[in-house]
Amino acid sequence: MVASVEEIPINMNRRELLKRSAAAGFISAVPFSLAAESMAALGDSARIGGPNSPGSVATPNPLNPPKSGRITVAFPLSQGVVDIDFTGPWAIFGSVMLPGGDMTSPFQQYCVAASKAPLVTGSSLTIVPDYTFETAPQPKVIVIPAQKDSEAMLQWIRKSSVGADVTMSVCVGAYVLAKTGLLDGKSATTHHDAYKDFAHEFPKVHVVRGVRFVEEGNLATSGGLACGIDLAMHVVERYFGRQVAEDTAYNLEYQGQGWKDPNSNAIYAQAA
Repeated sequence: MVASVEEIPINMNRRELLKRSAAAGFISAVPFSLAAESMAALGDSARIGGPNSPGSVATPNPLNPPKSGRITVAFPLSQGVVDIDFTGPWAIFGSVMLPGGDMTSPFQQYCVAASKAPLVTGSSLTIVPDYTFETAPQPKVIVIPAQKDSEAMLQWIRKSSVGADVTMSVCVGAYVLAKTGLLDGKSATTHHDAYKDFAHEFPKVHVVRGVRFVEEGNLATSGGLACGIDLAMHVVERYFGRQVAEDTAYNLEYQGQGWKDPNSNAIYAQAA
């Protein structure tokens, strides 16, 4: 089981501190014309989240949190999984606090794997899964990091995605999601070093280059590694709005703006 981010003791109440947070931040000056051109042919079928993105709207397509209970977030894992691909989003979801509520995140996260035996990540972190693919509860959000897949994992993703609000991949976790067939006929992105290979292996998927994430329907894919943090932030915004997402970023001292402007990854648009 992965522990959530530990709370840092401070003199004042954390909620009061968050109330003082400024929503201001710089908008990346990186040109996004290449990414815009990449999306132009897609029309309204796909959207890149963020208020300044081509084809998007001022407020990202909202998601409705449950009237009671927490939003379940599942992380399917296997041996050798890339740490930041799941620990980054885990830290984001685990740090969300809602105005007027208690200090508990509205997201309930768990790991699921082929068995509950400990597995070792690519950076030698030992993880004990909470559930197996046979026993895991239905999630509302699925986060797929870069890792080796299995038929059991692919079947679980296919089945669980039907009842999920968002099924998202991080980095080359897009390969796992694409192997399920769910991305066929849709748009997706991945790590910039994998653009060409991904397009070759999955010709039915339209690869969008130079963006931090792409979403289409209940599916979303992010660029490499740290892009998963921005996609998680975007999901937080879709559920609870810009101010809650801003407060989460402020509390984490996260200054990245990619969750607001996914096209800020345009430096990678011409990657081979």
